[in-house]
Amino acid sequence: MKVISPSRNENIRRINEIYKVLKENNFGFLIEENTFFKKFPLLRNRNAKKEEIVPDETVPTRMRKVLEQLGPAYIKLGQMLSTRPDLVGIEIAKELQKLRDEAPATPFDEMKTLIEEELGRPLEEIFEHFDEIPLGSASLGQVYRAELKSTGEEVAIKVLKPNSREIIESDVKIMKFLARRIDKYISLTRTYNLPAIISEFERSIFKEINFLEEAMNLQNLAKNFRGVNYIKIPDVYLDYCTEKVITMELIHGVKLTDLIEGDYPDIDKKRIANYGLKSYFKQIMIDGFFHADPHPGNLIVTEDHKLCYIDAGMMGILNEDFKEDLAALILLMISGNTNNIITQLMYMEIISPSQNTPELRSDIDDLMNLYYGAELRNMDGVLEDLLNAMIKNNVILPKDFVMIGRGITLIEDSGRKLDPNFNAATELKKLSHQIIANKYRPKRMGKVGLNYLLQMEHLAKDLPDTIRNTANKLEEGDIEVRLKHEEISQLTNQLSVALIISSLIIGSSLAIIGGAGPKIFGISGIGFIGFVFSGLLGIFLIIEYMIERE
Repeated sequence: MKVISPSRNENIRRINEIYKVLKENNFGFLIEENTFFKKFPLLRNRNAKKEEIVPDETVPTRMRKVLEQLGPAYIKLGQMLSTRPDLVGIEIAKELQKLRDEAPATPFDEMKTLIEEELGRPLEEIFEHFDEIPLGSASLGQVYRAELKSTGEEVAIKVLKPNSREIIESDVKIMKFLARRIDKYISLTRTYNLPAIISEFERSIFKEINFLEEAMNLQNLAKNFRGVNYIKIPDVYLDYCTEKVITMELIHGVKLTDLIEGDYPDIDKKRIANYGLKSYFKQIMIDGFFHADPHPGNLIVTEDHKLCYIDAGMMGILNEDFKEDLAALILLMISGNTNNIITQLMYMEIISPSQNTPELRSDIDDLMNLYYGAELRNMDGVLEDLLNAMIKNNVILPKDFVMIGRGITLIEDSGRKLDPNFNAATELKKLSHQIIANKYRPKRMGKVGLNYLLQMEHLAKDLPDTIRNTANKLEEGDIEVRLKHEEISQLTNQLSVALIISSLIIGSSLAIIGGAGPKIFGISGIGFIGFVFSGLLGIFLIIEYMIERE
């Protein structure tokens, strides 16, 4: 007798829950088309149609509801997809931005046990005071206020809820399984490349729930902003940090969301908007290490009116070449030259030559005509519009490039709400000029030149051996040429049928000439039947070819 393990039972139960939620929201066909329900048609959801995967006015809302109902892992998946309009479309991405990661608090006794296990000591030995009521509770974690016994400082302690990692691991396995099956059996979903989406989500979610990585991110941010007196990054207490617990300085102040919506006469909103702009462009254009989600909820104005970045679980990283290329792209966008913009996008490998279509050029032309001649302060949003133009033309964008576009959009949006005269383009242009000028500094040119010389030296050393090895392979006949053809198996089948027809015709001719076997219409019956069969096969081959050409 075959015994099903408890974990497998749990997976089957979870897949059944997922199917019920999908079915309630008219997405049941995503499971029903995966072979099992094909064998049992009576179990299918007859009201659902395959075509409903095509985005319409209801699909984004139904997708959000599905993710909300399925729980933490799926909410995180939706939040990730909300930053990738190039993968799911602009309308779906906007709807998924409404997902809120809020959940009832886990009882303190359970959280206390986990914290003490992680830190290796009772709470009373580490903290003078520990509030049992959390400051906030999300689906995967809770935040508490406490006071360190050693220094008396107030700290915020973020804790991963019990079994959160195990739940994520289980749900990610199921996501990967379903993504492969759906991609295999439902052609309508293949444009979304679900397996690739889930792979990207798997990488990001496990980085986000590793609090040691967030601690390192906060330390790197603090290092980059050392000496910048208007930015605050929370201190991290590494002695009290693990993969599931992070202890950091408690920041007192006003969240940017509250500042935007409320009246705070003692805070200069215009100055705060400028702090956000300058600090974010510094992260992107100078440091190459940037906060991936700078929405107002992740920014706090401190009591001494500094701007503080919190929740550094997701960060983007840019190398020197990409920063320089991005600066050049921004200057070309400000100048409004479509040809140069497209050339730069291809150089950056954001678009391929095959994607350089007349439609894309026309859309970028329209975009540049809209902004060209406008005062520089009216050009806020141009990068987001460029991204949307490429998304409209089915360009799959690099993840970091999309993160930059979304980050700048969030900063610009917050800035305009704080200051009606907010001006992002001037600061962006100034930084871009600074980066391009830095690119051609003698010191950097010398460093780059030295790198090129070393590469040329290595190439020169390796070249004789490479030539000799290639010549030896040619002489010995070991060079292989590999041809790739998308329809090679189909071509092989057609070639096989053609060879069979040729053989039948030759064999039938020989039979007729030799007069073998009984006669039909005065000729060899074997030859006659062979010719008839050959003719039918030939007609079949021609019809199949004509259908495929259409």
